[in-house]
Amino acid sequence: MKNLLIVYHSQTGNTLRMAQAVLQGATDEDIEGIEVRMLSAMEAGPSDLLWANGVILGTPENFGYMSGALKDFFDRTFYAVEGKIAPLPYSVFISAGNDGSGALRSIERIVNGYPLVNVQPALICKGTPSPADLQHCTEMGQALAAGLELAIF
Repeated sequence: MKNLLIVYHSQTGNTLRMAQAVLQGATDEDIEGIEVRMLSAMEAGPSDLLWANGVILGTPENFGYMSGALKDFFDRTFYAVEGKIAPLPYSVFISAGNDGSGALRSIERIVNGYPLVNVQPALICKGTPSPADLQHCTEMGQALAAGLELAIF
């Protein structure tokens, strides 16, 4: 059994809709042997990262940066898991008001220290997620879960 952790923060509901689509993909009935845990960034902690074999992170873009709640998750977990986790595959989805690049850059800098290994291009949705955006989120969840199931990651 492999474990996939989805950690997200949402203020307007856009990132939550994206997270729910990621969860839908990760729990697809064709994918077996994967346990999925979706938690808000304020709920997730070090024990969740120690449990995980893969991570999907979601955040709104706030002032060209990740949300404060996701940054707080990193602050609370980094030293607690330092040296205790193997490199974990990860993906990122961002609900952006601008281009999302600043939020993505800030996440990429931090996760290198965990270590987390990027296995998919980031999904950046500008504005309210469209049905196509949500489908891409579903595919992101499916791909990471399937990759864990098949031991690709």
